[in-house]
Amino acid sequence: MTQVTTVATAPIAGQKPGTSGLRKKTAVFMGRHYLENFVQSIFDVVGCRDAQGQGKTFVLGGDGRYFNDRAAQVILRMAAANGAARVIVGQGAILSTPAASHLIRLNQTDGGLIMSASHNPGGPNEDFGVKFNMPNGGPAPESVTEAMYQRTSTLTQYHILEAQDVDLAAIGRHQLGPMVVDVVDPVANYADLMQSLFDFPALRAMFASGFTMRMDSMCAVTGPYAVEILENRLGASKGTCVNATPLPDFGGMHPDPNPTWAKALMDEMFSGAAPDFGAASDGDGDRNMVVGRGVYVSPSDSLAVLAANAHLAPGYKAGLKGVARSMPTSAAADRVADALGIGKYETPTGWKFFGNLLDAGKASICGEESFGTGSDHVREKDGLWAVLLWLNILAMRKQSVADILKEHWAAYGRNYYSRHDFEAIEVAKADALFAALRGSLATLPGRQVEGMTVSAADDFAYTDPVDGSVSTGQGVRVMFEDGSRIVYRLSGTGTEGATLRVYLERYAAGPAGLDLDAQEALAPVIRAAHTLAGIADFTGRTAPDVVT
Repeated sequence: MTQVTTVATAPIAGQKPGTSGLRKKTAVFMGRHYLENFVQSIFDVVGCRDAQGQGKTFVLGGDGRYFNDRAAQVILRMAAANGAARVIVGQGAILSTPAASHLIRLNQTDGGLIMSASHNPGGPNEDFGVKFNMPNGGPAPESVTEAMYQRTSTLTQYHILEAQDVDLAAIGRHQLGPMVVDVVDPVANYADLMQSLFDFPALRAMFASGFTMRMDSMCAVTGPYAVEILENRLGASKGTCVNATPLPDFGGMHPDPNPTWAKALMDEMFSGAAPDFGAASDGDGDRNMVVGRGVYVSPSDSLAVLAANAHLAPGYKAGLKGVARSMPTSAAADRVADALGIGKYETPTGWKFFGNLLDAGKASICGEESFGTGSDHVREKDGLWAVLLWLNILAMRKQSVADILKEHWAAYGRNYYSRHDFEAIEVAKADALFAALRGSLATLPGRQVEGMTVSAADDFAYTDPVDGSVSTGQGVRVMFEDGSRIVYRLSGTGTEGATLRVYLERYAAGPAGLDLDAQEALAPVIRAAHTLAGIADFTGRTAPDVVT
């Protein structure tokens, strides 16, 4: 016996989601009415019935972090109570973010809810999140998330079905009141998609010939996908995939694939026993880090190499329509686009901007400096996809990662690049720093800093070439006459304080100057970044918490 209950609730202030959804401490989401308030606001905005009164279909899944299983049951019962006809759920309420995007597109659903705080730590005292993806499989645009935020501030009730939990461990069709719940293998459809894009026979032959790799899933959601594709379908040796079981607390790891948090992988790849290739993915599977034997590949360089070599994979053999990058990402991919004679796009940070370009057929491959890369196969960044494209390139070119990078830099020049993160800064101090920096922009051109002359400075604004929308205040850029560049941004992906991200870039045309250490090559740019923003004066920090 089931019945719909309408529960009175007070509006919950301060729940402003971005395109990455709403992220808070897990305990906040577990608080009385908090999750329910936000989910009801989602359903009130997007609707659970269409204009004809027919129930809609949604996808539901998450990265397996703490509270993922309980939140899934609440969301299902609320979907049923609000009139949804069907929800497709990953077994165990598990779906990587790119796999969820694929299921939305494959089944032509009305969108999906993804339970994740991306690369943030998980556990009772860590982070949880919920976001809504649109029918194209991509994150909800700002107009939709703003409407959800406004609804949370006026909501006075939510609807939920009183019913027993759905057995999400059992693949197959279940009934929840009037709503159908289809529990599906979370990996199979995604793995099939990857097999359609990449040359699996060539990859199997490469592994059979003795090629070795290490795939670190950081006890997060990519583990089952990596095991199925790399070990089961491609024949990589058992144990190639490490930390491959998703755990509610990610095994105590910070599931952010960068040299700081994936230190064990970095140590192995720079040891005498390093395999040929190394990679890592994050909490919800949409980010990646790529490492060769003795060489780290920056996300900006990775995007450029993938764009230059994508034609070697069957899914991209016809060539690319264009390449898009987020503004903080280095200009390395632009140089590839120019050489290929295809479109190049510089967008604000946020995958929704790429989604517009992908939907319009203007770009095929996109990337951002924060370890996110993807293509038009889904509308999210996709960590494992990037790893497989790298493997396809290695199989075709029969070279090491280091040799591929050297040849790429010799052909295109090298954009030395790094990101310095200053984490958990008091918000008032971070805001004061940015206010002063923005106030100085008009005075910067012509100024000499560390032997470099500022050529231009602005607060990046973007006019979308597809829908004409304008996005302002996307980050402060300081450009120098020698091609160097500094970008300053405040990140909203954390749950405590503010993170100041400083992006540093310096171009070397080659052939000289292509083999320096990145931090060494960037030293004058780093010093200039501290001087121009007064980082120590405003924050008390003289060194970053994370360098990538």
